[in-house]
Amino acid sequence: MLLDYLEKLNESNSIQELWDLHTRTMAEFGFDRLLYGFTQFRTAHSFGDREDVLVLTNHDPKYSDPFVNDLYFHAPMVRWATENVGACSWGWMRDNAEMLTDSERKVIEFNRKMGVTAGYTISFREVSVRSKGAIALTAKAGRDQADADAIWAKHGRMIVQMNNVAHLKITNLPFSTARKELTRRQREALEWVGEGKTTQDIAVIMGLTPATVEKHLRLAREALDVETTAQAVLKASFQNQIFVLET
Repeated sequence: MLLDYLEKLNESNSIQELWDLHTRTMAEFGFDRLLYGFTQFRTAHSFGDREDVLVLTNHDPKYSDPFVNDLYFHAPMVRWATENVGACSWGWMRDNAEMLTDSERKVIEFNRKMGVTAGYTISFREVSVRSKGAIALTAKAGRDQADADAIWAKHGRMIVQMNNVAHLKITNLPFSTARKELTRRQREALEWVGEGKTTQDIAVIMGLTPATVEKHLRLAREALDVETTAQAVLKASFQNQIFVLET
């Protein structure tokens, strides 16, 4: 199973293809609802602008929309993930009930009403203090935390490594967040800027007028919500949207 998974994962050319594979595979272990988040703009008090966070989930939107748009920052397992690396049973919330804030208890109650009551959270090790990725694996309906812990006792090491590899693959694939995606022309113009070319150089290379090149760069800055073209190159590079092979 592991080798088949790794082969298919390695062959994935898009995040959607990878995510479909990963959710199916985790469901085979008994975790059929996943919520993944990754940011490269973490600060001491936030994960950066919500629109810059990559979120992947197969939860029902009735759960994921309010959780992602409002509640996630107060979720106790999100707090655990920001302070730790590795995997943690959701039994942690029961064992540390006296440490939970009122806001965290409200999130737990929301999860209970939505049937998100048993599972595990994996917090990934990152190479940058500005980056953070984590995934929450929810056990199938009807299973309690004891069932999830039993699955983990048997398969936990494999599940952790599969998620680690999936996370590494995700962060090396082109991705877009809630912001507008770059067009091919915008990406190409940013690539040439990254190569040190001037607007006049890029106009000649792309067969455009300098004004049209500047228009592509301006729209790229707007799409990425940055002020300078240098910032746009850096942010697009973070998201693997430039200097990527066409598939």
